[in-house]
Amino acid sequence: MESGPAIFAGAAFTLFGGALLLWTTVRVRQGEPVVLGVAPRAAAALSGLAGTLFLALGLWCFGRL
Repeated sequence: MESGPAIFAGAAFTLFGGALLLWTTVRVRQGEPVVLGVAPRAAAALSGLAGTLFLALGLWCFGRL
């Protein structure tokens, strides 16, 4: 019965992390700001780090099944 919430959480974290990494990559390649009013390198680094952490957390949830 615990596999249902783990699948949902894993899917949510993985989709969010992957989308955040994809969005950050596209914005950086186009030369657009990742976050308005923040230094471009810092915003890209923090956004990439957050996306990687969410992706890893989602994969960890799937690994707990």
